[in-house]
Amino acid sequence: MLLKNIFFFVFILIISTNIVKAQNSTISKKDFVWTSMSANSSESMPCGGGDIGLNVWVENGDLLFYASQSGTFDENNQMLKLGRFRISIFGSPFSNTGFEQRLRLAKGDMNIEGVNTKIHIWVDVFKPIVHINVSNKKLNTVNIRYESWRWEDRILKGKELRANSYKVPQKFDVITYKDSILSQKDKISFFHRNRNDVRNIFDYTVQMEGMNSVKSELFNPLSNNTFGGILYGKNMIPLENEVGSYMNTPFKSWSLQTSKNVKEQDITIVLNTGQYISLKDWKNNTDQLLKESLSNYKIDEEKTYNWWKHYWNKSYIELDGENSWISQNYDLFRYQLGCNAFGKWPTKFNGGLFTFDPVLVDSQYHFSPDFRLWGGGTMTAQNQRLVYWSMLKNGDWDLMKPQFDFYLKNLKNAELRSRVYWQHNGACFTEQIENFGLPNIFEYNIKRPSNYDKGLEYNAWLEYQWETVFEFCKMILDTRVYGNLNIREYIPQIESCISFYDEHYQYLASKRGNKIWDGKGKYIFYPTSAAETYKMTYNSTTVISALKVILSEMLQLPDSLMANAQKVKWSTMLQRIPDIPLRTIDGKTVLAPAEVWERIQNTEAPQLYPVFPWGIYGIDRPGFDTAIQTYQLDSQVIKTKSEIGWKQHNIFAARLGLLEDAKSLELKKVSKGKHRFPTFWGPGFDWTPDHNWGGTAMIGLQEMLLQTDGKKIFLLPTWPKEWNGKFKLHAPYNTTVEATILNGKISKLKVFPQNRLSDIYVKNENDWMLFTNQ
Repeated sequence: MLLKNIFFFVFILIISTNIVKAQNSTISKKDFVWTSMSANSSESMPCGGGDIGLNVWVENGDLLFYASQSGTFDENNQMLKLGRFRISIFGSPFSNTGFEQRLRLAKGDMNIEGVNTKIHIWVDVFKPIVHINVSNKKLNTVNIRYESWRWEDRILKGKELRANSYKVPQKFDVITYKDSILSQKDKISFFHRNRNDVRNIFDYTVQMEGMNSVKSELFNPLSNNTFGGILYGKNMIPLENEVGSYMNTPFKSWSLQTSKNVKEQDITIVLNTGQYISLKDWKNNTDQLLKESLSNYKIDEEKTYNWWKHYWNKSYIELDGENSWISQNYDLFRYQLGCNAFGKWPTKFNGGLFTFDPVLVDSQYHFSPDFRLWGGGTMTAQNQRLVYWSMLKNGDWDLMKPQFDFYLKNLKNAELRSRVYWQHNGACFTEQIENFGLPNIFEYNIKRPSNYDKGLEYNAWLEYQWETVFEFCKMILDTRVYGNLNIREYIPQIESCISFYDEHYQYLASKRGNKIWDGKGKYIFYPTSAAETYKMTYNSTTVISALKVILSEMLQLPDSLMANAQKVKWSTMLQRIPDIPLRTIDGKTVLAPAEVWERIQNTEAPQLYPVFPWGIYGIDRPGFDTAIQTYQLDSQVIKTKSEIGWKQHNIFAARLGLLEDAKSLELKKVSKGKHRFPTFWGPGFDWTPDHNWGGTAMIGLQEMLLQTDGKKIFLLPTWPKEWNGKFKLHAPYNTTVEATILNGKISKLKVFPQNRLSDIYVKNENDWMLFTNQ
């Protein structure tokens, strides 16, 4: 797997470098600066890289930061932080006089300056290392403390359980087990290794969901999962442990301090997360990482800076004047996404790597910094998708790999579900899915009728909701079209998801009666679900749209990726997919969420999913008026319109060319959140920072600028004339489009490759016309 990841990264880097050279474009990124200290962790600033995120702030003269890393899942599948670090310098050089905290987006690092003192922090993109340099104009004492709230076992009670996969109190104690922390000469080591001799959520879920017969075949990411690191400072010495409290959470600290006054002190923090066969293996690997980081500092720093340079050069949206804050927030959120470019696990929708003390998000949650709503190892697909769609037009295809691999890792587990429960083939990926591919046990609901189908979640919101995985299948297929990526390893996954719908709905029809097809020879998709909103549907629009698009695109794959026999099978299946349901409102035809449904459960608008994400209705395509009328007339669409959290009306409006709605909703989406750092949005419906809030904001802005249909590229389809600036975005067929916008017109257009210039369209009054340089 490691070798495969290296190959993937090298390929992406070559592609990115070639695009930068071809375009001869360098876009500078403005620094983000504070000139006063922060009150608490909610006023922290993100810093990170690779798979590490730091929340950095200066409070009462001390510099503090939380450290998070992808994959730190404990026995309860809670995503634990790796600790809090506090740097104190004698004389407290940090105050609100002469203070500056500067996030340098162009390099991905951070500088904090006070009277006679400067601290530089950067995170290695390619190695899990945090580098800190403290420089003083005068000789001074530097102290760094590692603060842990997990120095002893703690029983979780009440609402605090919502941060892990149990979610509610059980008949047994749910315990966060203590970490191991050791102070030595010039270093502090700390780690959590999941124990095999205690109850864990994997074993419990497998048992309660009736999967014990195949337990030995299941992928288990929690077994032997070990995470922690080493804090190292050359010539620093350990001090006595101390105790304290921060935001109502008691902690214990381990300290290192310079043995004498110094003008400069380097501090290195190695963070290491993975499934190690033995603790010795983890320790040896962590020690080796520390050794390498100390000997290659300058080379590693240059590689990291170059990576961020390539990252920003791949794409940009830069608005001028009074609208520049829009693009600033776009960049700040994209920076947060870039900090988990190479994580083993996807960026979590409910906070990513940058959660902070929960009481500062919602005063009812007086819990430890490990807390976040909606769990740590639970991946809510409806939300996760919105974190990732924007990466296509940004050219950030390498960032999508952790999300794609999430499903690939769990493919066998999803197929085993189908075999155990229904004795047929195909991968059944549910909503609210664990990082081991089974439904979250709380959402699955063990308090269920004895005769209820064991393969189903006994849950009013989630029952029969299996189609969300197709959005990730679509993203995989799109990376091939956008960047010519080799997707061969993912083809079996996509085919298995299709096979599930083919076999399962024939299976369900045969259980109900003698015929497995309807009167037209089509599939009978019942029961299905249209998102979490329209439940117990007959022929859900989201299911039909997904299958139509995925099957059509699979049939377009070259023979080298798909055998002819498979294409014949998928072609036959495509012919059996029912038409997208329609209905009439006020005498006009609109999209329906399904042919029939039993109830409305949530506040989504899945009747517009054929617009986004599926693109069946769009500019210059049949039925565009039908989609617009759906947006304007459907009471559910109107009632649920909002900018909050995962709401995606701004994307619908952008794709439908509804300028005033798109502009109004986008401005609300991208506006500063309630916390000091502008893109720490939320909590919305989830948590803070709300990454699907940021994702929908990014997607909406992109769609206002550029939309595609096959090889056609439509520029400024829903763009306010007063928004001037420039942009560079990616389009299908290895294409980049770079241009300046002035008063609603395109100038200085560069298209790479140049032959794609003939596919560029701009709007003239109400018609789309080929772009000319005149």
